[in-house]
Order: sequence, then C-alpha cells, then structure tokens
Amino acid sequence: MGKIEKNKAIKEKSLLKTAFEFFTTKGFNKTSVSDIVNKAGVAKGTFYLYFKDKYDIRNRLISHKSTLLFRNAVSALESESENISFEDKIIKIIDNIVNQLNENHSLLNFISKNLSWGVFKSVLTSPPSDEDINFSDIYYEMIENAPYHFKDPEIMLFMIIELVSSTCYSAILHSEPCSLEKLKPHLYNTIRLIIENHKEK
Repeated sequence: MGKIEKNKAIKEKSLLKTAFEFFTTKGFNKTSVSDIVNKAGVAKGTFYLYFKDKYDIRNRLISHKSTLLFRNAVSALESESENISFEDKIIKIIDNIVNQLNENHSLLNFISKNLSWGVFKSVLTSPPSDEDINFSDIYYEMIENAPYHFKDPEIMLFMIIELVSSTCYSAILHSEPCSLEKLKPHLYNTIRLIIENHKEK
C-alpha cells in the first residue's frame, strides 16, 4: 500500500471511529456530518469522498461491527477440535455473540436500534472491508455440510436473528422478563425447534 492509500485508509478509519463515538454517546439523530468531520479533523468534502451521507456511514459501521462480532465467534468455534452438530455450531456462535454484546451495552444499543433485515442481508453478502469475513459463505457452507437438507434457509436465519436480537436486547439491558443467563436455555431450545422445523422431511 502506497503513501496516498495509507493516508486515505487513516482518514476513513478516523471518520468511522469518530462517527461511532458520536452515534453511541450523542445519538444518531443528534449527530451531524459537521460534528463528525470537525472532531475527526478533516474537511467536509473529504467525508463525501468515502460516504454518501450520514446514513451511509452508519450502515458501514453496522456492517463492520456486526461482522467483527461474527468473526470473533467463528474464530472461537474454530479453536474447538471436537466435531459438533449443525445445531450446536449455530448455538455456540450465537452464544459467543450474545456474550460479546452483554459486555458492550453501547454496541448492543447501536446495532439493535439501527439494524434492519435489509442492512443485515447486505452484511451477509458483502463484507465492508478486507478485514471482515463473509457471513453468507460460512452460513451456507455449514448448511451444505449438515447431514440433512433445509427448506428456506434464509427464512430460518431471519427467524433466528429476529428472535435473538429482540429477546437478548431486553434481557441484557433491562433483565426483562428475566436475566440473560436464565433466558439462554429457553432461547437455545427455541432455536433448536426453529432449525428442526426447517429440516426437509
């Protein structure tokens, strides 16, 4: 990477870091592009070389932060030597991600408030940077290697993500209707039922 490319990468990372700080402290709606560029120490024109608008940088952040959570979870799973079932792999990945979010409430708030299925699907299919991994490839490889076929695997994933995000958000931030640890067995049993329901008979 040449000097110009390095400078571009530094400016882009600075903008992303600054935007994330504002979005998680001041809030997305109360943050302006001017806020971001002033604190990052770059011209407003520079911002628009990398991002279309405030929504674009928010979506890029959601993509990056989401894939980082997933990358950490997959790395932890790969460190295990034993052969485990498809269901156990999914639950271990989810458990790792939930634990990461439990340790970082500001990240949980940011992702949960801004993540739609459309944004998440773009994360699945197009990682925001070379550092990120393609969740879609890994998910469908797991589907392919499972000892059974699934009907509508994308709908299955959608159901699991919606269930996890809504229930864990309340349990982590408000201990409602119970603590996260008490919720987990119920959550993971329900995920197993969703997976079972999508197996082709």
